This record gives sequence, structure tokens and C-alpha cells, in this order.
Amino acid sequence: MIEDRVSKIIKPAILAAKAYHVPDSRGLIKLDAMENPYSWPEEIKVEWSRHLQQAELNRYPDASLSELRSRLTDALNLPDNTAMMFGNGSDELIQIILMALNKTSNVVMAPEPSFVMYRLLSSMMELDFVGVPLNKDFSLDLPAMLESIVKTQPAVIFIAWPNNPTGNAFEQEALEEIIKVAPGLVVIDEAYHAFARNSMMSCLHKYPNVLLMRTLSKLGLAGLRLGMLFGASEWISELDKLRLPYNIGTLNQLSANFIIQNIDLLEQQAQRIRDDREGFFNSLSEITGVEAWESEANFILFRVSEPGANRVHQELIKQNILIKNLQGAHPLLENCLRVTVGTEEENKAFLSALKSILVP
Repeated sequence: MIEDRVSKIIKPAILAAKAYHVPDSRGLIKLDAMENPYSWPEEIKVEWSRHLQQAELNRYPDASLSELRSRLTDALNLPDNTAMMFGNGSDELIQIILMALNKTSNVVMAPEPSFVMYRLLSSMMELDFVGVPLNKDFSLDLPAMLESIVKTQPAVIFIAWPNNPTGNAFEQEALEEIIKVAPGLVVIDEAYHAFARNSMMSCLHKYPNVLLMRTLSKLGLAGLRLGMLFGASEWISELDKLRLPYNIGTLNQLSANFIIQNIDLLEQQAQRIRDDREGFFNSLSEITGVEAWESEANFILFRVSEPGANRVHQELIKQNILIKNLQGAHPLLENCLRVTVGTEEENKAFLSALKSILVP
């Protein structure tokens, strides 16, 4: 029986896991994945297509990503002597960090609820994951974090800043307390940096155990799958040994090189999303039966009372709107859903549909 062979060969942790589910969004207003809803102007698309014509697809990609490395160093004003590594999205970078842990340092920690991949990838690699619950208002429970650090001595602590799916940014002073106590690495995940306009990049040289992670996905390049990890060369050089050769394709590199030269366009789009976020939050909060939380990201977390998150999610799909249902993801997220800040038309369509469901 093939099942018997599978069970003998595949790790128990993999057999017990569930694959990350990506719902079919065809024909729907897509507000579930924190994507930038704005496309590029036609003239930029034409220029981009011309730029791609230089691609030598018969050759392997630039394994060192030298041009992209240089452009990002300038664009991000990185501190001197900051090393960087690229991944096929942040997911690959998280995976590489976890793969590097030795057998005596197998505890991974994160406040929860947070980005699901911290726990999911740790479990699949049979590492001991410790999730420290946030407070009921989704603020960081610093005493609990510090106590758990002293008790479990984690090799790696992941902190999403701002946090996903709650949208809030924890107090920087609290994060620095965690960094000072942590016996191993602290990885600050700044996936939503473009919408928070704040960064802990300065901590890279202040604390030797800090790595900082970013992605171009939320800025408007989700299709490129390009994640970046910054830190001291002593860390990055070891982690880079686990990065597969040619992990970032030629077309991805050329596209990233091109758009970084037009970074003002993406920053203008991010500014528009930030501007729309406040009004969107206010309108959402005014709907009867909704409790929403202010966000420093490009999405808003909210809770519904009746008829519950599952029913609301299903009814929204019937009206061709897809958002993220978080019911069952964590006890603190009971009857919670997460909606991306979309275009003005998309936001209005969502609010109208939600009102029709919650306010008969």
C-alpha cells in the first residue's frame, strides 16, 4: 500500500501538518492577502517590459545579486557594514534561519497571534515552538515574554513589527528589553514597514543578536517573491550557506532593479494606502456589531458578534468579496476577520456588503 510507504518515509511532523491554504480568488474583490491594490501606470509597464528584454534566460541568474544589492544599499540608506541576504519571499528566509539551528538550540519563540509561518515552519522542522499570548487588546505582554525567555532560552525569537494579523506595532522600548535578555537571535520582521514609517534598523549595530527582515511584497511587488534579511556579516555569512544557488530568478532580479529606480511610485502608492486607512477604519468602526483595531499596516483586524466570523466570511464571498477569516486561528482571534485596505471602490464595496450582512 502506498500509504504505508508514505508513512514510513515522511516525517511525522509533516504527516500531521496541514498545507497552507490559498483560496481561489478568481472573480472576487481580493482583500485577503495584504497586497497593494494599485497597478503600475501604462508607461512604466512599457518601460519595464523593455528592461526585461536584456534578460539572458539561457544563463543562470546572478547568484550574488550584485546589482540589486548595490541598489538596495543606496535606496534603504543601510548602516555601514550591514550584510544582506535575499530569499524567495520572507518565508524562505524564515525557513533558512530555522534550518541553521543546532540540535541543542531548538526552541523558537514568538508572541501570538502573529505570522503563522513562524509556528508552521518550526513545527515541520520538529523544533520546539513557544507562543507567548498577547494581551486581550493585542499589546505585548512583556512580563510574560521575559519570563518565558528566561525559562526556555530560545535560540530564535521572531517579532513581526507591525504585527500580523493584529496590525499594531509593539513599543520599541519593550522590544529592546527582549533583545537584551534574549540568549540567541531576535529577528524583527518589518514586512509592513512601508505603512508604519518606523524601523528598528538602527538596532542592527546597537545589538549583535538582531537580524531585520523586510519584503517587497507588501510594497507592491508580491508577484516577485523577494525577501531581504539584514544583519551582521557574522550571522549572514553562516545563513547564506543554506541559501540555494540561484534562488532569485533573472526576471525577478531585473524587475526589482528596475522598480527600485522608480521607488517613488511605490512610495506614493503606500502613502495613498496610509491616507485611506484612517477613513476606512473609521467607517468600519461605525458599523453596528463591529469592533475594529487601529492599524499601522495595510490591513485592519475586526471582530463581529452576530452572526459570527464564519457566516460573515461566507456571506461576503456570495457578494464577490474575499477577506481573511481568522476564526479558529488563535483563541484571542475568536470571531475575528482581517481586511486589506484596497482601492476606494473596493473599500466601499466591502463596507456596503458588510453592512448588508450585519445591519438588516
